[in-house]
Amino acid sequence: MPPAFVHRITKYDPADRDERGHYTGTEDTDSDHGPVEAAYLAAVAAFAEASGIDRLEIREPAVTGSVHFGVEPPVGGDGLGGLFPPDLAGYYDGAEVSLPIALELVRAMLRGQGAWCRLEVGDRFTVHVGWDQYVYVGSDGPCADAVARTRELGLFPEPLTASPYAAESDEPEPAEPADEDFWARLRTELASRQALLLEETHVRNAERWHRLTTANLDAVRAGLGPRALLTFWPDLSSDVGAVLAALSPEDSVEFVWEAQDGTIRHAVVDDTEYQELTALVADARAACALSLYTDERHPLFVAALPDRDGVLRARW
Repeated sequence: MPPAFVHRITKYDPADRDERGHYTGTEDTDSDHGPVEAAYLAAVAAFAEASGIDRLEIREPAVTGSVHFGVEPPVGGDGLGGLFPPDLAGYYDGAEVSLPIALELVRAMLRGQGAWCRLEVGDRFTVHVGWDQYVYVGSDGPCADAVARTRELGLFPEPLTASPYAAESDEPEPAEPADEDFWARLRTELASRQALLLEETHVRNAERWHRLTTANLDAVRAGLGPRALLTFWPDLSSDVGAVLAALSPEDSVEFVWEAQDGTIRHAVVDDTEYQELTALVADARAACALSLYTDERHPLFVAALPDRDGVLRARW
């Protein structure tokens, strides 16, 4: 259950809203990178202090991916530079971070730099950042002092029944957890097929690709990110020319290939980029093209990594 007390925190005066609740004032929708942004962070900190919170859990972490939706120009590292290493170690579903790190994540989200996540402490406390400088804080108490502090900071805390960014409890889970039984069946499948392609989604919009064999299965498995979503595809084709020739005009695909050094690379391309793609993969060992349309993507298996206690907590 989500926290019982939810406040929408904004810089928008409720007096400047029309009968439908739409803001009609003059405040813009970008972060000022200055005192107003600092006020948002101080308000979140006040609610956390009032709730006795000094650490929060990252849920559903995401990065920009191939499309940038932020209101500001893309930033290298999606706003996570200085908070996490370039490989995003430590930025995963279920990771605990200190309140100062959580506030820096809120800052990155306010600036629309690419990174996004929910910040939660079970059913006690939540922080969700939406579009246009809307922040939603949920707590297990009314936090009257934090509400007053937010007003002192020049922001407007408005009570709501729920955050519009609360996780949906009825969302379907992956077909199964990637438990020991799953890996045993996968090993049997590998023995028959010789090789499979694994798409590891450790952060939303960020994938790592692996070409699996019975020889490297254990090593690849050991390096998978916590709570990763695992999507298994048929192996790459060694006839790269045929894969390129089969690309359809006026279509977009995710092209995956094995480079000469054995690394698996991928790129999202459309028909205007096929010529560049052909040059890019000229020395590829093997390749495949996966449709970007959901109803045309047919993986062999989909599973998610459970936690060490065997419980599947990832919300993919």
